[in-house]
Amino acid sequence: MELATSRDGTRIAYDRRGSGPALILVDGARGHRAFNPHGAALADLLQDAFTVHTYDRRGRGDSGDTAPYAVEREIEDLEALIRAAGGRAHLFGMSSGAVLALDAAAHGLAVESLVLYEPPFIVDGSRPPLPPDYAVRVGALAADGRRAEAVEYFMTAAVGLPAELLGGMREDPSFARMEQVAHTLAYDAAVMGGTMSGVPLPPHRWASVTAPVLVADGGKSEHTFADGADALAAVLRDVQRTTLDGQTHDVDPEVLAPVLRDFFAH
Repeated sequence: MELATSRDGTRIAYDRRGSGPALILVDGARGHRAFNPHGAALADLLQDAFTVHTYDRRGRGDSGDTAPYAVEREIEDLEALIRAAGGRAHLFGMSSGAVLALDAAAHGLAVESLVLYEPPFIVDGSRPPLPPDYAVRVGALAADGRRAEAVEYFMTAAVGLPAELLGGMREDPSFARMEQVAHTLAYDAAVMGGTMSGVPLPPHRWASVTAPVLVADGGKSEHTFADGADALAAVLRDVQRTTLDGQTHDVDPEVLAPVLRDFFAH
């Protein structure tokens, strides 16, 4: 484990492996180095061509969590990682991590190119939007020590899981690990902003992004992800759009790795 120091003094824990151009993997909600085997597998598959950095986003795993939270602090965390990686980096963003990665590029960080997999936008009526008070409510539940309830609320309101499946989830050992980072669910809600409310994406939020972007979704995912990916591609400048056949939101690293390898090589 290595540590990068963000602008506000927060220590951000990361691992690096391999050699070659720098690549930083940006997790979505709940993900961190100890809770994302897919991320570790992806890093292993790419380390022959890239210096791959996996890290714990602020408030997760071995990273610090200086209050108050703001999305800008997470962008500064990525800035510190890019500096530690040599000054420039490719970014791969998964789910809400894709939105954070794109925001970092929009803020002028030294991003070579980006691959974004299924940013969880809700831009139409293909599924219910998040409740207007979702961010406040999920944050309050965690702050009150009701971490299990916060996770359940995330799983039903944000992920769209039927409530009747929650009982079985509580029995899985992974549920306790999700509880440990329940307070960061509000952070991801802040990253998403109003982009899960069932309305079109803001046309200018990422207008300053000049780096090449590949937006991908899975062919077996809910149609909401394809709609969101199409909407994002429509507002970016230098963009490619692809669908990975047979994949869901839980994308197979063996399928994903060649896509990243090819795109980042150009």
